[in-house]
Formats: sequence, C-alpha cells, structure tokens
Amino acid sequence: MFIQSITLFPEMFDSITEYGVTGRAKKQNLWQFQAINPRRFADNKLGYIDDRPFGGGPGMIMMAPPLQAAVEEARKACNGASKVIYLSPQGSPLTHQKAAELAAEPNLILLCGRYEGIDERLIQSSVDEEISIGDFVVSGGELPAMMLMDTVLRLIPGVLGDMQSAEQDSFSDGLLDCPHYTRPTEFQGMAVPEVLRSGNHALIAEWRLEQSLRRTLERRPDLLEKRSLIPQEARLLEKIKQEQREIQS
Repeated sequence: MFIQSITLFPEMFDSITEYGVTGRAKKQNLWQFQAINPRRFADNKLGYIDDRPFGGGPGMIMMAPPLQAAVEEARKACNGASKVIYLSPQGSPLTHQKAAELAAEPNLILLCGRYEGIDERLIQSSVDEEISIGDFVVSGGELPAMMLMDTVLRLIPGVLGDMQSAEQDSFSDGLLDCPHYTRPTEFQGMAVPEVLRSGNHALIAEWRLEQSLRRTLERRPDLLEKRSLIPQEARLLEKIKQEQREIQS
C-alpha cells in the first residue's frame, strides 16, 4: 500500500512512519509513505496558500490551486488507481468496516486541511470521499489522517505480528472486545477469572463472547440493535438481560 499525505506539516507523520508496528512495517516495505507540502505550489515567495473567505467571516481558507497541484503530483506518483480522502468533521464516520474497505485500496491520498477549511471547489473537483473521526473539531487534518492510517495499516497482512490481534479487536466482528488479563494472577485483590486459567478452550471462547456481549450492551447498545444474532449470541444475551432484570427487581 502506498499512502500519501498532502499536509503543511510533513514532520508530524514521523510518529506513525518511524515508530511502533506501523514504523516497523514501513521498514519492512509492507507500505510506503510520501508527504507533499502544498506550499511548494504557492504563487508567492512567502509560500502562502490561504486567503480570506468570500462573504467575510473569521479565519482563512486554503486555496484550491496549490492543493490541486499537490493532488495531481500525488496521483502521478501512484502506480494505478488512487483514492483522495479529505479528513473533515463533515465526512462519513470512520468505522472498522470503512477501514477494511480502505485497506483493500492500493493507493490512498490523504488531504489534511488547516485554518477554517479548504475551498469547496477543490473538494468537488478532486476529493473522492470525506471521512470524519468523530463529532468534534481539531486544529488540522494531520491527527485524523494518522488515526485513519493506523487503523487501516493494522489490517494489512504482516503489519501486526499476529493477524488474530486485528481479527479480535473491538468492532472487528461488530462487538466490543472482551476483557483481557496477564500476569500476575492476582493484583490489588483482584484475580484473573478462573475460566481463563482452566485450559478449556470451548468455555474460554464462550466466556469471551459473553463478556463482549455484556460490554456492548452496557456501553454501545446501538451496535446490538443493528446486529443479526446467531443462536449462541441470542442465548447469551438473554442470559445477561435476565441477570439484569433480577438485579433490578
């Protein structure tokens, strides 16, 4: 996979290209990265690529021409089709399903806005998709772009030491993840659940599924409303709800 970022702050991406599992995977050539600074395409010596908004208002708007030139350079660097993504709070939510779709793309071009945003005409002419990481606003698109990169790259074979780590993450099967434990067996008066030390893999699998359902019901019930439950899930979920009814009665 080849990921390019159009950004005023290329150095910010060192945190994902040089460190952790994503940095190691890049060193192993499992993915490649290039940052393109749109200031290179400014029409003035000072490198300004923003201007006041038509109609007035606070802040500055990133201009379309230098961004368009940066997008065109990024596309030329791709071997094959590319997808241009603008990180924006107005975009569709970044979900595990969306990350899986993007992981199948050979080339991603991530457009990182700053100031009050970018000229709408650039979005209409050159952006394939707008993606949001949440209902909040940050200072620029770099952090959202890195979050998108991290969740997508985890799904590339070989990036994680054990692909089952990605398969068992929260949201990978539509449920929140179950609790996890490691040594010591006891910590501050709390013990690792006996079932996890039993060696009975069937019981462990059922316990983990039940805990995932329990957490999802407590923290993200909306996920269960959309889910088509298999018989085992329906049985365990009814058990959990019955326990809750007994506590409330």
